This record gives sequence, structure tokens and C-alpha cells, in this order.
Amino acid sequence: MSKPSRLLFSPSMKAPVIEAYKILRTNIQFSNVDDNLKVILVTSSSQQEGKSTVSCNLAISMAQANNKVLLVDCDLRRPSIHRNFHLLNVKGLTNVLAEKIDYREISNVVGVPRLEVLTSGPKPPNPSELLGSARMEAFIQSVSNQYDFIILDAPPVLPVTDAMVLSKLADGVIFVIKYGHVPRDKAKSAVESLERIGTKFLGAVINDIPEKGIGYYGNEYYEEDMTEEKDLGSKLKRVLR
Repeated sequence: MSKPSRLLFSPSMKAPVIEAYKILRTNIQFSNVDDNLKVILVTSSSQQEGKSTVSCNLAISMAQANNKVLLVDCDLRRPSIHRNFHLLNVKGLTNVLAEKIDYREISNVVGVPRLEVLTSGPKPPNPSELLGSARMEAFIQSVSNQYDFIILDAPPVLPVTDAMVLSKLADGVIFVIKYGHVPRDKAKSAVESLERIGTKFLGAVINDIPEKGIGYYGNEYYEEDMTEEKDLGSKLKRVLR
């Protein structure tokens, strides 16, 4: 039996989850008053924290707000965007970079108006080098002229350097934390690694928070009303203090 979809257009998606992504979208829009926020990178400290689901749903939510959006699977080691949208992953970003294929020939429409998805493509032997190449920089510059937002689903920070390389191409980073999954010191280490290279944090998304119970990162955090504060960056600092 296949797992139920966790994407916003799924009929089974619960209203509070849909509202949470609307809040995330609104907070990003508040951070973009000068229209200089276009390329958004989504990452986490470790695997299986839900960063790819956040990437997909943020892209969907942005497109539903009448933005033209390109979602790019930059996790060349363990890609999952294609599975979320039930797409083939025969050709994708690696073909664009290694073979100079026009991304418009292989990008996917997924039933959400104004949203296109570029899967990762075949796994390369040198992911970090490919993502840090001049071709990758040129690709990001090119698509930035075609879309309102580009969402990059990046690998987690701690296992590999890919997210560090990609963050230099992004205008802002969203950091995903799965409740109870990663010790605070590891999450903090990942954030500090990105800070050292001048990353601009847009904020944090906390996944799978229980409705009741003592917070894994500190009870005081989860007692707050998360819908009232627009400064996601301060939330990230507070949750990791």
C-alpha cells in the first residue's frame, strides 16, 4: 500500500497543515519587501527531517499565490522530489549541468498552475563539484530571470558539503528541524556552519511537533503562538539557544 500524499493538493491534507504553509509563505513575503529574495534553499542538519516535503509544499503554496515557481531537486545523492510528485527521474539537473541540456526540455508540469519541477537526474560521481560549478551558477542566474521564485531542495548540512556550496547561490535559507529527531547541539552546529559562510537565514520550520508534551528543544518555544511572529530568524536563534 502506498503512503498517503503529504503534498498540499492532496485531498487528505489537513487544514492546519495548509494554513501553516500559508503562514510560511506570508513570512517569506514579509522578508521580501525589496524584491531581492528569489532563490530559496531548503535544508536540514540530517536526513529524514522532512526538508523535501517542505520544499515541495512551499513551492506549491508559492504557486497558489500566483507566483511562477521552479522547484529544483539539488539533492543529487538521495533525491526524492520525483517520488513526491510521481515523476520519472531519467533526466534532470545533472543532465542540464553535465550535458548542457536546456532545462525547459526536461522540466515537469505537475498539475499545479505556475509550478514546474526539475528533478535531480542520474546520480553523478561528483555531486559537490557539480553543484559548485560555474555551470550551476549560470543555470541559477538564467532561471532567476524566468521565475518569481526558485526553490532548491538541498542535501542536509552535516553529512556532506553540498548545502554549503549551494547556499552561496541562494538569497535565503530555510532550515528544517524534525521534532525529537536531532540533538540540539547537532542542529546548532549545522546552523553555525552555514553562518560562517555568510548565509542569510529566513527562518526555521519545525516538523512533527506533538500537540501536547514537553518540547525537545525547550518547553518555552512550543508554548508560543507561532502564527503571531513574522521574524522566523529570531525563532531559529531561540530554538537553538
